[in-house]
Amino acid sequence: MPNIRLIDVDEAAGALAEEYDAALGRAGKVFNIVKAMCLNPLVLNRSMELYKAIMFGTSELSRLERELLAVVVSTANDCHY
Repeated sequence: MPNIRLIDVDEAAGALAEEYDAALGRAGKVFNIVKAMCLNPLVLNRSMELYKAIMFGTSELSRLERELLAVVVSTANDCHY
């Protein structure tokens, strides 16, 4: 099984610390799906920007519908996130 090195919140510095602080502001914690991108803070930033655009940007779907779609897709993919 692959092993991904995760950097904890208290070990983060620079751009990664900023991304973790933003995650804490959004969710109150830094989820492992965020930590999985910790070795490249630019990728983490772009991923979060995409997430915010999809979940909070202009759409004919409500926020609830978007969340439901995310749950359905995650379930179909056997993904816990």
